[in-house]
Amino acid sequence: MAENQPKCLVCEQSSQEIPLIELHYQSASYWICPQHFPILIHQPHALVGKLPGAEKLAPHEH
Repeated sequence: MAENQPKCLVCEQSSQEIPLIELHYQSASYWICPQHFPILIHQPHALVGKLPGAEKLAPHEH
């Protein structure tokens, strides 16, 4: 597997293992799997250290 192959921000599985959703953020591409996509919406603080600027993202308000 190539080192630069897209992987989920959270579980690091590749597109060979699980479907991935591509995100474009701050002029870069990132990927997240459907299982962890709710983290991006409801708990973006959990992506600090994995997604640059995640500490500035606000969670969805219910």
